Amino acid sequence: MILAGDIGGTKTNLGLFEAGGGGLRLLRAATFQSADYPGLGPIVAAFLSPAGPDGARPAVRAACFGIAGPVIDNQVSTPNLPWQIDGRRLGEESGIPAVLLINDLVATAAGIEALAPEELAVLQAGEPRPAANRALIAAGTGLGMALLPWAGAGWMAVASEGGHADFAPRDEEEVGLLVALRRRSGGHVSIERVLSGPGLVSIYEHLRESGAGVESEDIRRRLEVPDPAPVIAGAALAGECPLCARALERLCAVYGAVAGNLALTGTAFGGIYLGGGIAPKILPALRAGGFVRAFRAKGRFASYLERVPVLVVLNDRAALLGAARRAAELLAGNK
Repeated sequence: MILAGDIGGTKTNLGLFEAGGGGLRLLRAATFQSADYPGLGPIVAAFLSPAGPDGARPAVRAACFGIAGPVIDNQVSTPNLPWQIDGRRLGEESGIPAVLLINDLVATAAGIEALAPEELAVLQAGEPRPAANRALIAAGTGLGMALLPWAGAGWMAVASEGGHADFAPRDEEEVGLLVALRRRSGGHVSIERVLSGPGLVSIYEHLRESGAGVESEDIRRRLEVPDPAPVIAGAALAGECPLCARALERLCAVYGAVAGNLALTGTAFGGIYLGGGIAPKILPALRAGGFVRAFRAKGRFASYLERVPVLVVLNDRAALLGAARRAAELLAGNK
């Protein structure tokens, strides 16, 4: 058996798989709230605790975890959680002989190959090229990116921390947002500060404070929760709040602009894939047109970007599946 995980700032998904016969079979899966635990080790221990009629702990031979953060020498310090994770130590503590840590976007990239056509939503058909570079961008609690260059017989996932590059405003409203966020943070404003769940809240607050709209009393009460981003997105999609709708429209436009930049950086004629938790939940807003317009709005390269396919990953277990595939490879290499 192998263990796979998709570890994000908000939630951690774990899956126990049986590897054999050239495929993977999911035995069970569970979701944990990441912030409720001091690290990944206790989550793994809880998931693998003895269960079933015989009270036996699963005999896991290999594990792979896709983690939101830069992985160096099988170690990672998570930017959106106060965790320090060491793959070797995790293996020793959990009794798993082989443990591999990879960036969560690398895991998602591996999972894309396992998706069925109906698990992808098309935002722009473009002109698909099967043997061409791809790229992946995923907004959730944070923002991840990965380049997927074509390597002759398949795609090689290259991890990136592009979400922490500078946010580049495109108009006066975004300049105002940048100034407000710089004042709040006291310095650098990354793309992640705008294009993420917390970023949607920042956009909404800036629009409200700059007088771009009026916050209703009902919305004000509903936003008094630890994570107001789903409230803003839900009210926007339901047509309940013009100010929320404007904030979500701006987020979609920023998403399109950043995805277009990534397509140019990676010459991604094979397609841009939108992973993460946000895109599937706001799919109607992404399809409204603002995303694609911003994606193409690159001056002389507009026609270039019109030919790049853009797809949304709908399966929320894509990263888990990708991590399982890498764990199976790790197991095969250790036999």
